[in-house]
Amino acid sequence: MPGLSVIIVNYKTPQLLTDCLATFFSGQNQENLEVIVVDNASGDNSQEIVTRAFPRVKWVQMSYNAGFARANNEGIRQSTSDVVLLLNSDTLNQHNAIEQCYRQFITSDYVACGVQLLNTDRSPQISGNFFMKGGLNYLLPLPYLGSFIKWLGNVVKVEKPNVPDSSALVEVDWINGAFLMVKKTAIEKAGLLDEDFFLYAEEAEWCSRLRKTGKLCIYGQYKVIHLQGESANEAFGSSGKGYYNLYDRKGFQIMLSNFLRIRKQFGVGWYLVQLAFYLFAIPVFFIASFFGNAIRLRNPFADFGMAAQFAGNVGRLLGFTPRILSNKPYFYKVL
Repeated sequence: MPGLSVIIVNYKTPQLLTDCLATFFSGQNQENLEVIVVDNASGDNSQEIVTRAFPRVKWVQMSYNAGFARANNEGIRQSTSDVVLLLNSDTLNQHNAIEQCYRQFITSDYVACGVQLLNTDRSPQISGNFFMKGGLNYLLPLPYLGSFIKWLGNVVKVEKPNVPDSSALVEVDWINGAFLMVKKTAIEKAGLLDEDFFLYAEEAEWCSRLRKTGKLCIYGQYKVIHLQGESANEAFGSSGKGYYNLYDRKGFQIMLSNFLRIRKQFGVGWYLVQLAFYLFAIPVFFIASFFGNAIRLRNPFADFGMAAQFAGNVGRLLGFTPRILSNKPYFYKVL
């Protein structure tokens, strides 16, 4: 049937979810609207809180913490509309952006779209991205080495791998999974999200397949607040925004998922190239932090704890490498 199915994955974030739904239901035209919450075995009172406040919500209960891809796939399977919106629970609908986006999208030739995501201070977040050869943008978060690579890219004028801010329609290669609207006709051709992923990078890999069926875009004139990283940080006891955390448990999940995507989308060669950079970044981190702190008259060993955490995560990645390279189905969940 025509209409929109909004799929929101919940894991122990009932307050974020109710705040999200409050902004959503207050503006959205509810005709031909389906809202599906897929709960990843939160084990709390999320269902009671949410369904009491929003009785129209269809609650789908997973028996385990299935992560982003598997939970969204279950929501897609149970949806009845021609268009699905994968929406993070830490988003806030602004000025009825979701409905306006849907109305423009449904009459377009695009197979998937997003909107301009904003921080709470209304500064822009990266919402649309372009594929870089071999996923080389994953080198940018590397300590010290990443800053040098970014500087070098600016010197040689390498095109940026993302759209930092958009105010109108921009065609992109992949869309931030916090707000990803997709036509079912494209999903039927491209397939569902890859269920090897637990969390992070799955939307980029999925968009690489969706893009083979048609064009993707960002409608920059529509804005949605995204409390970036809040749902994952709250659930997993981590901190920091974006994908520059490579040091704790959440950081290792990010690293592992990124490398899984590299293997699936770009192949074995690029996987090994990136792995070599990550290994090289370990001694760079220790040496650069030592001399950098010493020059600033600080404790030269101050950052060695963080460097050791980074080295430990790279070591764990090495342990997963034979399995990833084999490309056999496996659930890469470490959180």
